Amino acid sequence: MSTLKKIIHSLAIPVLVAAILEGLCLTQGQNIITNAKSFDNFVVYTAIVMITTMALSINLNSGRFDFSLGSMAALSSVIGAEITYSALAGGKGSAAMMLIVTVAVGCLLGLISGAIYVALRLPPIITSLGVTLIYEGIMYTITGGKYLMKEVQNSSMSAFANTWVYAFIIILVVLIFMVVVFEKTTFGYDYAALKSGQKVSINTGINEVKNALICYGICGALMGLVGFLNAARNTTINGGQLNFGSIAIMFTAFLPMFIGGYISLYCNEKMGFLLAAVCMSLLNSTFAVFSNQVTASMQSIINAVLLVVFLIYLNNINVIKRIFKR
Repeated sequence: MSTLKKIIHSLAIPVLVAAILEGLCLTQGQNIITNAKSFDNFVVYTAIVMITTMALSINLNSGRFDFSLGSMAALSSVIGAEITYSALAGGKGSAAMMLIVTVAVGCLLGLISGAIYVALRLPPIITSLGVTLIYEGIMYTITGGKYLMKEVQNSSMSAFANTWVYAFIIILVVLIFMVVVFEKTTFGYDYAALKSGQKVSINTGINEVKNALICYGICGALMGLVGFLNAARNTTINGGQLNFGSIAIMFTAFLPMFIGGYISLYCNEKMGFLLAAVCMSLLNSTFAVFSNQVTASMQSIINAVLLVVFLIYLNNINVIKRIFKR
């Protein structure tokens, strides 16, 4: 397939989604992106979905289903906010400090989660559920079950959230980082080998434990970044997420992960996740236009239906192709 055809196939779904959603918005006399503020939100949400999807795919592609991603994002943002604005009394430029602290804490939380999985040798889905409860409990203890507001409602965080530039830079940095680390390094080659054939790879001398810990560390750092972006976007951090309440963050990545996986048939996988995130951000902007008609519960139902429909399409793609050929 030529490069031009690959580009056309890669952009087909985002363009189709944009056209359909724009048509729906026009029925209300509005556009998907109505002003500068809505564009800022569009880029920030694109970054959140793309990074969450990449974090979910890292372990999921290796057969490790990790429920603790949401709790990592929430706890790292709480600790980052407390350290930056309580311990360090952050002022001008404190958003950058919180970003660094939150990502570092997220990486540490990811490594702890990975170490528990490696040490206990239990199925990852079980250890991740336990880690989720532990992290949510720690977060609840720190915050007293309340929302953090004053720590993130300041001029520095507002300046970060009120422009699309910083989120766009984060998208580029994360995209380049993921491509380089997973496709241009020894770790990336080992990761691909373990994903394709674990027993054979281990027999050839690849250190599975080391590779798994690095994966968990990267996932934690990415979710720390998501936690920071959510805090800047929402201007609050919910410290009362107990009984797997934080898992909702992770579920935002399921539909874009499958869409990105399909798009990656024609382009780089990480670029596919970015394009899928653009689709989800367009859908989120459309929900904002229909905010008076579409409630939060209806949005969840629509996302679930779209996920099921897309999975049905993927499982019957050959049948559909034959029908169109006839």
